[in-house]
Amino acid sequence: MTSSSTPRRTVLAAALAAAGTAATAGPAAAADHLLPADAPPAAAGPAPADDSARGQAHAPAHAPAPGLVDNRFWSSYTDWRCGSAAGTKAVFGRRPGLVIAAPAGRVDYTDPHTGRTAAWEYASWTSPVHTPTVPATEVIASWNAETPPGTWIQVELSGTYTDATATPWYVLGRWASGDGDIRRTSVDDQTDGRSTVWTDTFAIDDTASGLRLASYRLRLTLHRTPGSRLTPTVWRLGAMASDIPDRFTVPASAPGLARELAVPRYSQNTHVGQYPEYDNGGEAWCSPTSSQMIVEYWGRRPSAEQLAWVDPAFEDPQVCHAARYTYDHQYQGCGNWPFNAAYAATYRDMNAVVTRLRSLTELESLIRAGIPAITSQSFRKEELTGAGYGTSGHLMTVIGFTPTGDVIANDPASPNNEAVRRVYQRQEWENIWLRTKRYNASGKVVSGTGGVCYIYWPTNPTPTQRRALRELGLL
Repeated sequence: MTSSSTPRRTVLAAALAAAGTAATAGPAAAADHLLPADAPPAAAGPAPADDSARGQAHAPAHAPAPGLVDNRFWSSYTDWRCGSAAGTKAVFGRRPGLVIAAPAGRVDYTDPHTGRTAAWEYASWTSPVHTPTVPATEVIASWNAETPPGTWIQVELSGTYTDATATPWYVLGRWASGDGDIRRTSVDDQTDGRSTVWTDTFAIDDTASGLRLASYRLRLTLHRTPGSRLTPTVWRLGAMASDIPDRFTVPASAPGLARELAVPRYSQNTHVGQYPEYDNGGEAWCSPTSSQMIVEYWGRRPSAEQLAWVDPAFEDPQVCHAARYTYDHQYQGCGNWPFNAAYAATYRDMNAVVTRLRSLTELESLIRAGIPAITSQSFRKEELTGAGYGTSGHLMTVIGFTPTGDVIANDPASPNNEAVRRVYQRQEWENIWLRTKRYNASGKVVSGTGGVCYIYWPTNPTPTQRRALRELGLL
């Protein structure tokens, strides 16, 4: 059984890297961004000063998790006033953000999923250069934004390799919270022969070569209907950079916590056959189902008006809602990691990121603080006792640990809501989550996700929650 959508393209990226083969999926992405050739130079953003020292010295909240993973997120009023702006401005308030002040230009965009061409005004913001504490083999961006009808955003990355050469600008997502203006989409066929974007993940093609990404910038482009006063508002933008070593097994960590959080339980399988236009229906909805569980754990949920489009005969219509509004029309699935985080952050006063953790000890620190997490893993049926299935990629919601350290997970790949709560053996679960290499059912070496998880939390966390998030470099 495969309980998630089409296997993620990061699996292919890792396979290519393991074989020492450079990906050649298509032309470099520099030609694919939307800024027209005559855009003002500032729209692309001159290379700003490196912000790594500022981030470490100015605010402990930006301190990255030590070791193999580096997190850097821009979210404060000071953050938004750094970097390079072309038509955007920082807005102060309870939740500082970035908005359109005056358009920097106009561009035509032909939506590849509808064929419709429309003109859009745009403004942009380019982050300072960030030098992660670990030269990276992979980078995954996240953003939290509000896009009223008539607006949308694009997120891009450009970086410098460890040999001092530069990447092109890669598109990491074209996103709107709704689906009436553009179709939410990743962009395929982006490579320079040395790195490739696989759906939502920037990856070095041949990690064995020693090449790494030494630094990067993110560019945010805000779009709106020409002549209007509309604007997206972006509250958080950043990325997780990592260099996780290849490993088939991970040493077991010692149990350190017994606690279980009261997280709602939803099964994806109760939605099999519903709305097949969104990745063939519920059978593949592990990611949005998990996202909805945690959104509701934090006391948020879609309104009756927002759910009016769902067939009233369907149980748990909010899961259908989550599937629709996380769907990536290029990937043709609901498992785009940043799109799930962005969906969660559309709810009132919610933050959401995609990151990597290095151990169950780090996950225990979140559970201790009352923060559940959504984890990504792949495994054969016999590798996870009690699951009853194997999968090339699946999301679960970790909600606690037993007194003996075993993992308590809300597993959406369950026959019904009552069966969602599962207990999995600690060592088995930790290994299938943190490893980067595995053997599939055919005996072929394929990749694992290396500790990827989604973390969602409210904008006013408790002191204990704030401390746990800060220790992971997420605040």
